[in-house]
Amino acid sequence: MEVIPMNKVRSSDGTPIAYDRVGEGPPLIMVVGAFNERSAGTPLAEALAPGFTVFTYDRRGRGDSGDTSPYAVDREIDDLDALIAEAGGSAAVFGYSSGAVLAMRAAARGLAITRLALYEPPFTAGSAPAPTEDAAARLSELVSAGRRGDAVEYFQAKVVGIPAEVVVQLRDAPFRAALEKMAHTLVYEVTITGDGSIPAELAAAVTVPTLVIAGEESPEGMREAARTVAKALPHARLVSLPGQTHHIVPAVVAPVVKDFLTT
Repeated sequence: MEVIPMNKVRSSDGTPIAYDRVGEGPPLIMVVGAFNERSAGTPLAEALAPGFTVFTYDRRGRGDSGDTSPYAVDREIDDLDALIAEAGGSAAVFGYSSGAVLAMRAAARGLAITRLALYEPPFTAGSAPAPTEDAAARLSELVSAGRRGDAVEYFQAKVVGIPAEVVVQLRDAPFRAALEKMAHTLVYEVTITGDGSIPAELAAAVTVPTLVIAGEESPEGMREAARTVAKALPHARLVSLPGQTHHIVPAVVAPVVKDFLTT
């Protein structure tokens, strides 16, 4: 299995975007979610590498990628477009969590995406609560004030919905420093997802074949959101994975994605 170490491509605004490439075959680009750098996608990329050339990349503001102000969702879509050009001009895309929403927005804009696989895009549906205030503004205030830890906890509690006692426990987690380092990108995440609803015009514009994946052990709100997305997109189907949660298990997810991309 050929592994190409970190390289960089420049987005249309000049921002360098760092990526890794592994495997042989048709190109597949992985778009990670909140609190993730490109390494978060490496295990799934390696599981898919025997049949695909898989690109994992640091979204802007993270890891080895640059960051150009002011932030705009279109700039993140441009980053993905640069990766697609690097991959040969068209590619399948796998999006995880909020990265799935970014992938949807890219497909709706008309990027050369051949197929789209979405793992639990975090839209709100039914019983899932929507943020009660302008989360992007609040997160921006906290980060600007140097309160990165508070920004992390605000996102965990108010946006993700993690119970308060668990948020407190996570303060001592070994990865806490890495989360605080990426705290400014949480503003980007909530800008991408908006109020959590699925805009009808966005759904209608995603015309490529799409697989929506949900874990049967994920919270009901996430499962309901996945069902809603699958129904809203013109050419989508839903797969529910027994025993799985919002955490990706490559040995389970890779065969499902491979089957979708090759049949």
